Amino acid sequence: MEKELLYPITNDYRFDQSLDGMWDFKFDSRANGLVEGWQNGLPNSIKMPVPASFNDFFTDKDSREYTGDFWYSKRFFIPSMLENQTIAIRFGAATHRVVVYVNGIEIRQHEGGFLPFQADVTNAIRFGEENVVSLKLNNELSREALPAGDTITLKNGKKMVKPFFDFYNYSGLNRSVHLVALPTQRITDFTAVTKLENGKAYVDYTVALLNQTDTKISVELADDTGKTVAKSEGDTGTLVVNQPVLWQVRDAHLYRMSIKLFKQDREIDEYSDLIGLRTIEIKGHQILVNDKPVYLKGFGRHEDSIYAGRAYDRNVEKRDYELMKWMGANSFRTSHYPYDEEAYRFADREGFLIIDEVPAVGFKMAAASFLGGLDQSFFDGDWIEQLYEKHLDQIVDLIKRDKNHPSVLAWSLFNEPDTSTDSAVPYFKKIFNATANLDPEKRPRTFTLSEDDTFETSKCKQFPDFYLLNRYPGWYHKWGYEISEGEADLRQEMDQWQASDIEKPIVFSEYGADTEPGMHKLPSVMWSEEYQVELLEMFGRVFDDYDFIQGEQPWNLADFQTVEGNMRVNGNKKGLFTRDRQPKEAAFGLRQRWQNM
Repeated sequence: MEKELLYPITNDYRFDQSLDGMWDFKFDSRANGLVEGWQNGLPNSIKMPVPASFNDFFTDKDSREYTGDFWYSKRFFIPSMLENQTIAIRFGAATHRVVVYVNGIEIRQHEGGFLPFQADVTNAIRFGEENVVSLKLNNELSREALPAGDTITLKNGKKMVKPFFDFYNYSGLNRSVHLVALPTQRITDFTAVTKLENGKAYVDYTVALLNQTDTKISVELADDTGKTVAKSEGDTGTLVVNQPVLWQVRDAHLYRMSIKLFKQDREIDEYSDLIGLRTIEIKGHQILVNDKPVYLKGFGRHEDSIYAGRAYDRNVEKRDYELMKWMGANSFRTSHYPYDEEAYRFADREGFLIIDEVPAVGFKMAAASFLGGLDQSFFDGDWIEQLYEKHLDQIVDLIKRDKNHPSVLAWSLFNEPDTSTDSAVPYFKKIFNATANLDPEKRPRTFTLSEDDTFETSKCKQFPDFYLLNRYPGWYHKWGYEISEGEADLRQEMDQWQASDIEKPIVFSEYGADTEPGMHKLPSVMWSEEYQVELLEMFGRVFDDYDFIQGEQPWNLADFQTVEGNMRVNGNKKGLFTRDRQPKEAAFGLRQRWQNM
């Protein structure tokens, strides 16, 4: 059956109720919850907020670092008036894999901790009564899953994750849970792709249905006053908009697309959402939005905040957008996983461009070695076949979920994979071939190249439509007083790109320096606020000297939590803002640079 990932709404035909709040919660370190009947409810449980990561609520380390199976459970009531509809529970995400039970009956399984999924519970629930949903989650990491890592067992019997990535493995129900009621004959998906010609916008649309026998479809587009500007009929068609107001970068305008489903001239379903009319193209060294060049200014980000961990928090999201607007930014990358759907809806309204990244992070054994793995090419491993299936499945879901957001500029299919060996090429070819036609809009596809994957060493430069470079001279090498050497080496690589016959834009998707807020030193030293200022100024000088560089997204918007280690002092401190979203000195200098562009 087709996956249904439409954003939940309430109208005359659809019902959406939040199941957020306090859920029952329990660790299952012996993995015997199922035998003991926890699928029917959790005995001797504690309460846990949803949405939230469970980790930072605890004061003991065994709980915070817990790895293995754990359970959530909640009771919910189903009104009798919904009896003739399909009843489902929609999860914004469950990290990293989950089995869903309702009234003790297994409904479905899902893997992938950053994308939504829906569980049809119609045949398991009791109408007019209280029901119970129980979830068995697992947060272990492996090399055949996304994101990549290992899970080890310590001598004391406790499990521990060894991530091949540099952010904390926050776990739990990090996004909202919805109880939804849907018509049995219904709209399951839609796409809308804009073309601009002769002062008009042509919106080519398709609508997918479940049980479409004897049905008809009408589609309308309305402006922000509610006035209908275009109509069409059928499950495919074109909406023609005269004198369209386009969705522009940092000047967003949205239209409401409404789809109605009829059976024997009686309306039986309706779905509506906001779309933007705009085009995207990579042409030579330029990134074009509505045929006009755009220079990306923004950040790598993380869904990360104090207490709630990786949970979506609209208060934090609002603050982050206000900070980015204050800086003069126009874009960000969803490093290193798809963000909550609300983040994209924010971006749609605010006119931000998003490089949308799948959680294919840690596909590099050099990083794995640094974080506890092996020193070999990642793509030589015997886990590749299983990994590919999961990787592709999550790209499919990512594009299906986000394809109608005008804010989405591009798809990032990997972060810092190992591309310096020939064994990477077949995997990349397979992924890029399999994803070529997933997006009806044919947005550009890309991935980030790490410092080991340079112009000279990368075997996979032929695949992306434009390049994302993560570069750290001045921090991970040629640091401190040697920063001038770092600048020289960076310019040397840029000269190689410039001298090549490659006609694609480059965006710097990561660069920066860990900075302890409030630490000052004259003259500067590493970790001081002064050093962060100097490093960002150095990168700015380089960017300004190469016209094929079409964007800068320093790492990171805000400080974020990582695993413990001798490279980190309570997390990654490369933020231009602290973890509680206050500016470091470098934020003011970068703000002035971006506002003067």
